[in-house]
Amino acid sequence: MACTTILVGKDASYDGSTIIARNEDSSNGEFNPKRFVVVKPEEQPRHYRSVISHVEVDLSDEEPLQYTAVPNADTKDGIWGEAGVNEANVAMSATETLTTNERVLGADPFVELQPAHGKPGDADYEPEVPGGIGEEDFVTLVLPYVKTAREGVQRLGALLEEYGTYEMNGTAFSDVNEIWWMETVGGHHWIAKRVPDEAYVTMPNQLGIDEFDLDDALGEQENHMCSADLAEFIEDNHLDLSVEATSPFNPRDAFGSHSDQDHVYNTPRAWSMQRFLNPYDEVWDGPDADHKPESDDIPWARQPERKVTIEDIKDVLSDHYQGTPYDPYGKLGDDRTRHMYRPIGINRQSQLSVMQIRPYRPQVSRAIQWLAYGSNPFNTLVPFYPNVNATPKYFEDTTTRVTTENFYWENRVIAALCDAQYADTRPFVDRYQQLTGALGHQFVARTDAEVNAMDGVWPTVAEAVAEAAADADDAEIDGLDEFDADIDLDVQPMEPDEIVEAVRANTAVRDVLTAANERLAERLKAETDKLLDTVLYTTSMKMKNGFHLSDF
Repeated sequence: MACTTILVGKDASYDGSTIIARNEDSSNGEFNPKRFVVVKPEEQPRHYRSVISHVEVDLSDEEPLQYTAVPNADTKDGIWGEAGVNEANVAMSATETLTTNERVLGADPFVELQPAHGKPGDADYEPEVPGGIGEEDFVTLVLPYVKTAREGVQRLGALLEEYGTYEMNGTAFSDVNEIWWMETVGGHHWIAKRVPDEAYVTMPNQLGIDEFDLDDALGEQENHMCSADLAEFIEDNHLDLSVEATSPFNPRDAFGSHSDQDHVYNTPRAWSMQRFLNPYDEVWDGPDADHKPESDDIPWARQPERKVTIEDIKDVLSDHYQGTPYDPYGKLGDDRTRHMYRPIGINRQSQLSVMQIRPYRPQVSRAIQWLAYGSNPFNTLVPFYPNVNATPKYFEDTTTRVTTENFYWENRVIAALCDAQYADTRPFVDRYQQLTGALGHQFVARTDAEVNAMDGVWPTVAEAVAEAAADADDAEIDGLDEFDADIDLDVQPMEPDEIVEAVRANTAVRDVLTAANERLAERLKAETDKLLDTVLYTTSMKMKNGFHLSDF
């Protein structure tokens, strides 16, 4: 799967939230319609069988949490849950397909399905051997069973070590305090690194972590984790390419790739995202640029020049190299340069999920899953509360049949029309995106206020910190009913089990959030219908077979 990920630490985001986001892009020549659903505990499979690899995992002894997911509308290839938030306010994005090299695959081959050969009973019969787990399976096997981001890494790591995988993948986990990025290494090995609070991370289909502390990963695990035998795996297979013994271990060199394909398909996307978020930190363009689109050393994590907003995330994940000679819709460059590099905002985007865990909100309404369907340059990103009873039908009931009655297909039709007449339709798309973006923020503010007015809602983190400070005989802090940037938010005021209990107990709030999501979806459909009407008219007027009597 071709995807693009950005992760934003809590001190780098505009409101102190942890934010993880990823475009899910279909493979070449494919378009996968997506649904947005709530999976309740009773709907979670107790015995799981992968469609692609035929691996079977028994889940009967585990109690699942409710969670959201964005599965395929056509399940012939499996569920592909992709992104969601569970009742413990843990978010998961899975997966970013990564690159690797021959040395890694020679040392730890992928675990691929081996079909049966011959017929049962024949002397030469060989039974089927299941493969490992992959993108199809990750969300379903992990998200319902973890209550912190660290637990997400640990559970997925244990599954990879037991069952293996048939592909290289990157997976993000977040809770209110931490973001972890996890990368598979060959068939059974893995590494994970905590995203620095003050930084953002860019990931464009290429193994990304460029510095890793093995001592920490095999010891305290403060900021790093890995499979138990990783040090021996690296040493036995001569994977560490550091010239100096004192140099930090670089997983990108050891496990990743620097191929010609990377230079046209992957690294330019990291270059463009960081060029957008850090425009003044270095020279990005021209022969003397510090980093160029094909540079192999673009950093995995970087501190932004200003706090990162939801709109920034949407912009970088819609990017098509605007303002450069590489923009396929631009006036700069020529036909060669405009199609030189793979854009981030591409035609075969399936969905974008931006998962925001807000430290200043009660547990039951702490998380927001922002969602977009279709090609990002032409769509809009809207917020939904995930701790709800059901999702809006406009987002849930996506069919495999083209229809403008659901959000996915309506966006796909709009994008195809706008691409054909980019300059003429761009103003209408811009107005739609700004209008619906503003509606989204208004929706969150109004719904938060509605929740604030309800009885029995658990207090905010800021209030909990103030209470803890008072209990510790510190100076009394008054009036902290909203987020205060001066408060240390590295505090988890409730244990994970208590968070789940608090969320489940607030059934009245869930009812309110469910109804609010539905109202936003209704308004969004009205605005999307208007945009479709406008761009269809505009593009129809530009058809080559148009003719008027006055043309004589």
